[in-house]
Amino acid sequence: MIEIRGLIKAFGSRPILKGIDLDVAEGEFLTLVGPNGAGKTTLMNIIATLSQPTAGQVRVAGYDLHDDAIEVRRHIGLVSHKTLLYDDLSADQNLRFYARLYDLPRPQARIETMLRQVGLWGHQRDPVRTFSRGMQQRLAIARALLHDPPVLLLDEPDTGLDQHATARLNHLLDQATTASHTVLMTTHNLERGLAWGDRVAILAGGRIAYQARRPDLDIEALRAQYDLHVTGG
Repeated sequence: MIEIRGLIKAFGSRPILKGIDLDVAEGEFLTLVGPNGAGKTTLMNIIATLSQPTAGQVRVAGYDLHDDAIEVRRHIGLVSHKTLLYDDLSADQNLRFYARLYDLPRPQARIETMLRQVGLWGHQRDPVRTFSRGMQQRLAIARALLHDPPVLLLDEPDTGLDQHATARLNHLLDQATTASHTVLMTTHNLERGLAWGDRVAILAGGRIAYQARRPDLDIEALRAQYDLHVTGG
């Protein structure tokens, strides 16, 4: 579902991604782990069509990023550091806006379902500017899942979430994997990566330095070599 070949991204003369080759199979949950500044968000922004690569090829759900960016966007749901929400609109209005973008049939029923799942149904008419950071992140998760995309891109999705909200996120991710969504998630926390992913890849020095299925990981060696956290943020 996600195919990346020879991906390079440079800002001026400064290379960030130095030739990424990566595949995520249909229905697979791949966690991309790396220290802060490794280029995880840069990679996710490229896959999400928010940034152009300097070189290389990216395909999502069979669509080429360069030639079919609109189709790529229809097939992905993105949770990133930016919530992509409108502060002056209510939670309901935000999701209505995105429902129109995706031509959802019977959008109100889906909106209610998603707001209930992220624990925001009682705040559906409140402006997003009045929400805490954690509430905004929960609404961003609802936005990303609203059109039931086959591919989920989660860039540090638990940012700003308290323990209760993280538990809700865990439940939503469990549902996504049960429904055979393809998930690519970034984190700098190896413990979270192990909890959520069935395969882990490590991004370091602008390259995929290591990847393995969860049972084959040498956790202590990876933590020491790549400066990865095992607990905490």
